[in-house]
Amino acid sequence: MQKKLAWDSLPGNTPSEKLTTLGVSPGRMLDVRTLDEIAKDYGVPVYLFFEEDLARSRSLESVHEEYHAFPEYERPYVRVDRFLDFTRANDPSFEQTMNEFPLLIEIVKIFETDPAAPLANGRPCVTGLMPFLDELDVDAAPPM
Repeated sequence: MQKKLAWDSLPGNTPSEKLTTLGVSPGRMLDVRTLDEIAKDYGVPVYLFFEEDLARSRSLESVHEEYHAFPEYERPYVRVDRFLDFTRANDPSFEQTMNEFPLLIEIVKIFETDPAAPLANGRPCVTGLMPFLDELDVDAAPPM
């Protein structure tokens, strides 16, 4: 109930307007931990894609329909909280690494899912694109 109240209290009439007040809009780069907090605080599912063509050209529902039978960590997408849970459990230095080199996710889409959809059940939803490992510049200054 608190998540719904938090969501309803955001200014704006559409999911896009509401999320923009939190700094979430297509094309923006946000720390994966910030996206996790938004998902937790406002009840907005955030899905991370590992394949650019799927993230940009397909709906979340169509990708889920194609890959739902695959084990969760073999799909080309994952919910942000599940990604962080898995990473934290398998890499004890993850938090320190994220403090030194934040993992920035490109926001691709903001939308409302179909109320009958198995993933978000009519709620606002966000998809983002994970950077490719070869694109990470560990020598660059951390973003401000």
